[in-house]
Amino acid sequence: MLKAVKPALLLLALMAVPLAHAEEKSAALVNGVSIPQSRVDFRVKAMEAQGQPDSPELRKMIRDSLINLEILTQAAAKKGLDKDPLVVQQLEMMRQEALANAYVMDYVKTHPVGEDAMKAEFDRLKAGASKAEYKARHILVKTEAEAKDIVAKLKKGAKFEQLAAKSLDTGSAKQGGDLGWADPKGFVKEFADALEGMKKGEVSAPVQSQFGWHVIRLDDVREHKTPEFEQVKPQIAQHLQQQAVQKAISDLRDAAKIE
Repeated sequence: MLKAVKPALLLLALMAVPLAHAEEKSAALVNGVSIPQSRVDFRVKAMEAQGQPDSPELRKMIRDSLINLEILTQAAAKKGLDKDPLVVQQLEMMRQEALANAYVMDYVKTHPVGEDAMKAEFDRLKAGASKAEYKARHILVKTEAEAKDIVAKLKKGAKFEQLAAKSLDTGSAKQGGDLGWADPKGFVKEFADALEGMKKGEVSAPVQSQFGWHVIRLDDVREHKTPEFEQVKPQIAQHLQQQAVQKAISDLRDAAKIE
């Protein structure tokens, strides 16, 4: 009876070996510890999402980095660093962040933004858009006196672009103060009000905002053209998804017992 059982057990064992390998294919063994191939694949997908194409070179780089990570992890554990309170705290925070991200991704997947909601948001944005777009330059300074001095220099023939090089708005300063084409509603109220009251080619008197004092030159005005729904549909979907996620988090917080 025993002799009859052993070959059957051996056959089952031999059959189980390839199945186990199929389930947990190993990319590398480090001191007997397996690095699953699925971990390499996960990293590859993450890199692909960032625009990096899959390739043998990429996979080798990821495999090598995971091997180094495993070696360092084992070395840290040997020194007992996995018991260090600070490390334990960091690991718990990483676990929470991973679960929180998984929850958000699952929420987005199970609560897709509907076509009607996107069109309604598009119509709302379209109705609230300005009728005109403005191409302006500005120079930002700290005080009204500085702004008045700039206006005086411009009246004497100074070049706006040259004076703008010293603007506190370093981003536009590099472009001679150029702000490009923009909807005035994208600016702070004081700036937008001044801009909408100007004529093409005009330089403003000093305008104060929360950022300081502005001297503005209006270079051009054109009719605002609303893009087609299909052009902005992805951005609207993302915006509505973010709003939905924020509301879900707010609802969970309201329902939680916080002491």
